[in-house]
Amino acid sequence: MSAKKVAKRVLIVDADAENTLRLTHQLEFIDHEAKVLSSHELLDNLGDLGEYQVILVANFHGIADWASKLKEKHEKCPPLVLMIGAQPADMSQQEIETNFIGCLKDNVRYGVLSDLLHVAAVRGSANTAPPKEGTQNPELFRSLVGNSRAIVRVRKMIDQVAPTEATVLILGESGTGKEVVARNIHYYSNRRNKPFVPINCGAIPSELLESELFGHEKGSFTGAVGSREGRFELAEGGTIFLDEIGDMPLTMQVKLLRVIQERSFERVGSNKSIKSDVRIVAATHRNLEQLIEDGRFREDLYYRLNVFPIEMPPLNSRSEDLPLLVNELITRLEHEKKSSVRLTPAAMMALCNYEWPGNVRELANLMERLTILHPYGVVDVDDLAPKLTLNGRESETNDVSGDVAEAGTAEAAELVQGMPPMPLNNKPRLPRDGIDLKQHLTEIEISLIEQALDECSGVVAHAANRLKIRRTTLVEKMRKYNIQRPEEVS
Repeated sequence: MSAKKVAKRVLIVDADAENTLRLTHQLEFIDHEAKVLSSHELLDNLGDLGEYQVILVANFHGIADWASKLKEKHEKCPPLVLMIGAQPADMSQQEIETNFIGCLKDNVRYGVLSDLLHVAAVRGSANTAPPKEGTQNPELFRSLVGNSRAIVRVRKMIDQVAPTEATVLILGESGTGKEVVARNIHYYSNRRNKPFVPINCGAIPSELLESELFGHEKGSFTGAVGSREGRFELAEGGTIFLDEIGDMPLTMQVKLLRVIQERSFERVGSNKSIKSDVRIVAATHRNLEQLIEDGRFREDLYYRLNVFPIEMPPLNSRSEDLPLLVNELITRLEHEKKSSVRLTPAAMMALCNYEWPGNVRELANLMERLTILHPYGVVDVDDLAPKLTLNGRESETNDVSGDVAEAGTAEAAELVQGMPPMPLNNKPRLPRDGIDLKQHLTEIEISLIEQALDECSGVVAHAANRLKIRRTTLVEKMRKYNIQRPEEVS
């Protein structure tokens, strides 16, 4: 028989044998080991309390003073939970909040008990094992967490290109983590001890962009009251990250091309060339090939930048990574903000079914918002915004159905019949024996891809439009799931 983890041990201090027996059974049901003391006075002979995750203690006269002295005596005293049948007459609400992380009433339910244990685990780990500063670059994890084929390939490409001096072009939708990739490339390169300098080419007015990139001399233009270094000079020996390169004006594209070719530049208002030893990493969410056709991006610059392209997948194409991403984001929030939250399986399923137009950035914002709304709590599907849940989609479907009933037209009826089936009354139910969630989601994805291909007569581009994903993403998924590519018909 394997030993139980000491982190899951709970101490119950209560003289009521019936109550302690009931709590012990409930704790065993959720994989916690309970030790029972019939009196708080017996704690003096117990020794080190650090092995316990939480202490559940019954109410008695003077318990607030006792709790304060207990914490003073034991450096590693676990969080205390007060067990009360009614509000204590000799203790104010402020004293309860100061000394205890929560209260348990008679006939406590599993959900309430589980929530308090979660709060205790987070509080205990925050108090006894604070994170070490500087042990991990906070920008290096984010969207690179996961085991999907797409993200594993991105990590492998970073490992391959980072030690080289090759120029890298990072492609992908907004919020997928393109700057994270750039920071990883710099961090694992030979230039990691030199500066990493990012600049958003789309956020700076075109008339100021040249000065921002290359610097300027005093008096070179109105307002230039002194000389100033540009981003290329600041990044000397390191890496410059040109974000949203697709928004760079054509006039600046010419000058950037010269810097890449000649490894030198001039400040605005100067004719003195400055040598530049900088690695260039660029990124964009735009289709540069389409911009070239439209005459908005230089083809020669594109080929200079596109030496080693890396495409970041959208979050909705790697739903199997979402639980890992959520866990990583929660861990970071616990360390940085001393707050936490957890999700029920139903809430996690709802997030896996959501489209995530804002990608990983939207997910990170959501998790931070949930820790504010439900600190140390458990979030169920009903606690999520309607747009994140199946319920939100159900209400939209019901609204459409009501419109159809009022209109009574054949055209509207055909519209509803053509919509994908949505559960109108019942939520998805978890089978008694559980479910392989990853396999279940994979089967759903394969089925929808095959349906889209059949409906579009095998034209992959049209099927991608039906699925609201890129053609390259669909091709990748077909390769991943070994779906035979059908013959395209014109």
